[in-house]
Amino acid sequence: MFDLVNAVEAYPKRFAWCLGANVTEHDGEHLVGRLDLRFAGVTQHFSTRNTLDRPHTIKMQFVDGPFDWLHGVWTFTALGDDGCKVSLDLDFEVSNRVTGFAFRLGFQKLADRMVDDFCNEAKRAYA
Repeated sequence: MFDLVNAVEAYPKRFAWCLGANVTEHDGEHLVGRLDLRFAGVTQHFSTRNTLDRPHTIKMQFVDGPFDWLHGVWTFTALGDDGCKVSLDLDFEVSNRVTGFAFRLGFQKLADRMVDDFCNEAKRAYA
């Protein structure tokens, strides 16, 4: 599961909500990537610097995009030999106060969908 989530450049091939993905830096312990997203009729991009603690966590820190700040953690907890619990905890503040509330709701729904989509992708990939 860790590798599926960390394979940022594969997102556009796997998920309809991702229009584009680009990794600008990767050294094994860190990854800087940009996602171009579409959700609730809105197209937006953002970049994060991810700290990789394989196979347990991916910690995200805001670099660029429509936020004042963003912090997130993907957590992968082994469930026996063949299972894994995946969670995504996101905390962010949208920079545009006028459209911020609607954008915040849409982005939070997208984050929830991302976890489900990765779990479904894992079923396809590892079945």
